[in-house]
Amino acid sequence: QVQLVESGGGLVQPGGSLRLSCAASGSLFSITNMGWYRQSPGKECELVATITRLGATNYADSVKGRFAISRDNAKNTVYLQMNSLKPEDTAVYYCNVRDSTDANYWGQGTQVTVSS
Repeated sequence: QVQLVESGGGLVQPGGSLRLSCAASGSLFSITNMGWYRQSPGKECELVATITRLGATNYADSVKGRFAISRDNAKNTVYLQMNSLKPEDTAVYYCNVRDSTDANYWGQGTQVTVSS
């Protein structure tokens, strides 16, 4: 069994910041890519950011310059620092982890709401 435990979501005003965390545990082979996706009501799930084991990152255009993804390989944990948040960032954010067998795992989702 593999568990992904997310934390850090919540309500924040426009322009504010939040930091999401996702810790993976269980019967995991070596983790390769880690990432964050989000889904807003009525919209498809979209990629937010990904990071490889060696630290190469990829961001959606809509979050470049505002969000930063990082990871701690020793803790099997991925983070998403979100700054200058906008109402359009409101969504459920999902953590994604892929291991060396190409198995894909998802977190339970954490709600981020940006509103005044």
